[in-house]
Amino acid sequence: MRLLNTTRVALRALRRNKMRSVLTALGIIIGVCSVIAMVSIGNGARAQIEQQVANLGQNVITVFAGSFGAGGVRGGWGSSARITVDDALAIQREVPGAVAVSPVIFDHSQVIGDGQNWYTSIIGAGPDYAEIRNWPIAEGSFFGESDVRSIAKVAVVGKTIVDELFPNEDPLGKVIRIRNLPFKIIGVLAPKGFNLFGQDQDDLVIVPYTSHMKRISKRTFINSIMIEAVSEKAIPLVQQNITDLMTQLHNGRSTDFTVRNQVELAQTATATSQIMTMLLGAIASVSLVVGGIGIMNIMLVSVTERTREIGIRLAVGAHGRDVLMQFLTEAVILSSLGGLLGVLLGMICSQLVSKYLGWPVLVSTSSVVISFGVSAVVGVFFGFYPARKAAQLDPIDALRYE
Repeated sequence: MRLLNTTRVALRALRRNKMRSVLTALGIIIGVCSVIAMVSIGNGARAQIEQQVANLGQNVITVFAGSFGAGGVRGGWGSSARITVDDALAIQREVPGAVAVSPVIFDHSQVIGDGQNWYTSIIGAGPDYAEIRNWPIAEGSFFGESDVRSIAKVAVVGKTIVDELFPNEDPLGKVIRIRNLPFKIIGVLAPKGFNLFGQDQDDLVIVPYTSHMKRISKRTFINSIMIEAVSEKAIPLVQQNITDLMTQLHNGRSTDFTVRNQVELAQTATATSQIMTMLLGAIASVSLVVGGIGIMNIMLVSVTERTREIGIRLAVGAHGRDVLMQFLTEAVILSSLGGLLGVLLGMICSQLVSKYLGWPVLVSTSSVVISFGVSAVVGVFFGFYPARKAAQLDPIDALRYE
């Protein structure tokens, strides 16, 4: 009952100075709004990156050419060391738990079809590539092992290729020319959109890796090997077995290759996003501190203006803790209302950013709860000193105050 009465008195005091109360709460409103908007943008970016990594496939392990360090000389994926089709075939034969394996070789070239031309990515892959990438076929079918063995001139294309070369036409059975070589389209991939690097995943042509190596690029090595593990739990063991086998195949030269799994790729891709989210949240949190300082300033002014009122309350029997609770309640009400309005404004701003700028946003429950909770704590923290100062006033001095 006492708390209810204290709240009523606090609300009545805040209503006496409406404009001042609104301006004081504005600092908290802006602070909470900034935190929620910035964290939502960061969370949205991270979620998009995680989704793009998931689009690479399920339980994927990738072997790249090159390594990150050897004898003081730093290299990288795709450096001078090379991996071959024999490496991929050995992994397929000898690594238990590797349910699908595909050599991957890529290049760029002009593609001509139906009187149109388009510069795109040419991917050489094995029959398991679509399964590993978890990439369904929208029309037709993917090429098979017989196409790989016969070095067939067949191709599976992405939606962008269809839109650019065969608009409003059925592409199946059509012929495209890659470096003046005819390839028959036997399948169209389901659209996947852009990846985390802003590249159009549908802007590609996939051919059997043997056709790519012997007809298009004339190369004897591949860029990478993609492997699908039997389950997520099996990834560490399968990855270690691949590393051991590759080390053996390359005569102990572990620096010739790099083995990465999907989890490691996701962690690498999201690390920068997580740091940026924390940085944006920290910068926005400064607004909360500024808002708290504003609350302290106004409460100190309020204590000075109401010194005689405080003296009368103390003189008629009010305790110091009652006065402290009254002013502390005013500060908490200001910060809590500001926090509530800031949450609503932050969610609205996040949706506006998503709608008009096209940025992905993700408003998490935790960010809303934490922001609102912090705003209430700010009210308690910055309101305690003015409230304590009011509670410690001497009743006689307070009554004499002019």
